[in-house]
Order: sequence, then C-alpha cells, then structure tokens
Amino acid sequence: MDHFKLQLPENVKKIITTLQMHGYEAYAVGGCVRDSLLDRVPGDWDITTSAMPEETKALFERTFDTGIEHGTVTVLLGKEGYEVTTYRIDGKYEDSRHPKEVTFTRNLKDDLLRRDFTINAMAYNDKDGLVDIFGGLEDLDKKCIRCVGNAMERFGEDALRILRGVRFAAQLGFDISKDTMEGMRELAPTLKNISAERIQVELVKMLVSNRPDMLKLAWELGITKIFLPEFDTMMETAQETPHHMYNVGDHTLHAMLHIRPDKVLRLTMLLHDTGKPALKTMGEDGVAHFKKHALESEKIAKTVLKHLKFDNDTLRKVTRLVKYHDYRMPATKKNVRRAMNIIGEDLFPYYMEVRRADVLAQSMYEREEKIHNLDDIEKIYNEIIELGQCVSLKNLAVNGSDLLNAGVAPGKEVGEKLKELLELVIEDPQMNTKEKLLTYLKR
Repeated sequence: MDHFKLQLPENVKKIITTLQMHGYEAYAVGGCVRDSLLDRVPGDWDITTSAMPEETKALFERTFDTGIEHGTVTVLLGKEGYEVTTYRIDGKYEDSRHPKEVTFTRNLKDDLLRRDFTINAMAYNDKDGLVDIFGGLEDLDKKCIRCVGNAMERFGEDALRILRGVRFAAQLGFDISKDTMEGMRELAPTLKNISAERIQVELVKMLVSNRPDMLKLAWELGITKIFLPEFDTMMETAQETPHHMYNVGDHTLHAMLHIRPDKVLRLTMLLHDTGKPALKTMGEDGVAHFKKHALESEKIAKTVLKHLKFDNDTLRKVTRLVKYHDYRMPATKKNVRRAMNIIGEDLFPYYMEVRRADVLAQSMYEREEKIHNLDDIEKIYNEIIELGQCVSLKNLAVNGSDLLNAGVAPGKEVGEKLKELLELVIEDPQMNTKEKLLTYLKR
C-alpha cells in the first residue's frame, strides 16, 4: 500500500472516521480516487465500508435508503448527500446487466474485484493510504483502460461496461489494453440487452469529450452496429465529389471535432449526414450526388434520438439543425433575415456553428469562399440583432387584435395577413411600424 496523500473533503473524512471509530473499515472508492490521482475534481465521492447498511444507519443522524437492497445508504451532512455502500459480491448475472443477488462481505478485496476497470477499482483513506490490488495506479500512469481480472467475465456481468470502456478512453485520452479490447469485440452483441437510457448516457459523455472520434473505435469493435447501425452505414459510404476528402463516416467524425463540446451541437454533427447513404446517386462524370439528403437525415435523426430515448427539447433542436445544416445563401441582409425566420432566432447561432464545422470537415475545394460567405453572414446577423430588426411575429409592430380593430375578419384571415406583413418587414425592416403596416393593409 502506497502512502499517497489525497485531499479528501472534510465531510468524506468525517464519514470515514465515524465508521472507523466504531470498528468498521471505510474508504473512498472508485471514480473519485481515480480523478483525484489525475488532479481532476471528482463529481461525487463514493464511500465503501465493511459496515452493513443497518450498522451505517445507526451511526448517522440523517440517512436515506437510496439503494438499500444493493447495500447503499445515502448519508446527509449539511446539504450534501454521500453514498455509503457495504462491501459486496455480485451473484450470477442472468441477463448481462443485473446481478441475481448481492452478497455483503466484510472483505474489501472481494468488493474491488467486482468493479469494471483497474483505474476504477482503487480505494483510499488517510490511515491505509491507497489500496490498489489490481495495478490501477500503473494503468493510470500508462494511460491504459484495462478490466479488473478477466475481461470476458467483467463484460459478461454488465455489457454496458463495453461502451463505458470506450467512453473512459475518450474522456481521459487513454488507450484500451489488448485483452480488454478483445473482450469488447467478442461481447459487443450483448449490448442489445442494455436499456436505451443507459446507452444514451454513455454516448453523450463520449460525444462531449475531447475525443468524440473514439466512436470510430466503437465502430471497429462492432459496438455501434448494435445501437447506432446508421453510423456503420456511413462508414461504408464513399463521397466521390471534389467537396469531400473523407467517406461520410469519417467526415462526420471530423465535423464533431470541429464543433465545441455541446450536447446538441455534437449530436447534430453526428447525425447531419445520416441521410446520405440512402440517397447517393452517381453522375455520368463519376461524381456522387446526395440530393435532398438533409430532409432524409432529419427523418433518421428523429428515429435515432427517439430510439435512444432523448428528451423532446434535444430532439427538437437537433432535428431542426440537421434539417437546415445545408441551408446555403448568398450573404445579403434579406437572405439572413429570411433564414433567421425559417430556422428560428434561438437556433440561428447554432446553425452558424454547424455550417462552419461542416465546411471544415470537407476538402479544401472552394473552402476559402465558403468560409468567407459564412463570415459575411455572421457580420450581417450581428447587425440585424444590433438594430433589433424584426424576423418573427413576436417582434412585428402589429398583432392580431390590431388587425381585428382595423377591420380584418376574425379567423384564418388574421393569421394570413400577419404572415404577409411579416414577409413585408423581412424584405424591408423600415416598414415595421404600426402606422405603416396598417396603412399598407388599408391599401
């Protein structure tokens, strides 16, 4: 055991010492130990102990039964909750995700043995220092993701670990050890037993990491085939056009790398060209065309996001951005106002980021012109915002009741007239005064 000094938060120390004072063992364990050793700030602190759940509860004033059947009690100190879990051994796994039964143990080693990767299987307290039975510290130094013990067994216990391994590699910039990778390839098909919600969480973490392109490794290992077969299809689709130097899949990976790590933006780049494979045609001249692929991509994006149980807000934003990712225009004020109206003011800045990332993942062909066009659109967009020009009904100088007062018949006609006036104002912002619009109506 190494005597590393890790900075434990006061409350974590308090919980550990309280347990120790009553004759139990207690350690900080897992991700918080890993992150501390990497000089990252842990998101939360998990504590593991030889005390049984009831014994833990007896020692603290405020506790919650969060997962007591799995041995987890949440201890409340101040406003913070800390999960304290009894050492346990998982029973047989029946369905590559749930242990049939959980057996509590008084032995730390047994508990560490059931964890996924060596870097997540270290424990620490101030008394004993770092407890590292499986070489997690060495793997941290070597930047290596390796299963605790036998990879096939670990992935057999919970197939989600296959995706988690790739996600950790992406987040930490680590490699995956050979035997762990073999286990992943072998058991990838068992990911079909894992709920869409759990897969979604891991996928998003990978996409918003610094290496979203690790998705390519997931593809090579046969992992994407199970929950994102659309990506496999893109990896098999070449783009014979001067605008591109990569196949659709590789272009997608580069596009994700060229956009900031925002969930909506990364998902948009992941899905923006999903419609290309189905719509590919070859011209006489040997050049590929993907006419109307954005609409097809929008459809596929909707299906994928629903299948992976994404929330409606994410679904709305991503599908809309996918639909308009290829919306191109000469940089004129009228065009930009119209585009803001069509795409939506809230999403227009996102649309600009998407267009840039798309261009940067293409070939150098006409790149300067494309970027120049986007710079001009951006300038105009900023002017429109500064001048507060109207691009949607909510900023139109008249509303429905103004039209009714002006004698427009109630019903459908009101909406149609408002649309007509908005068109007018998008063409000529000077027209956006109540007086001018009502005068126009009378004409």
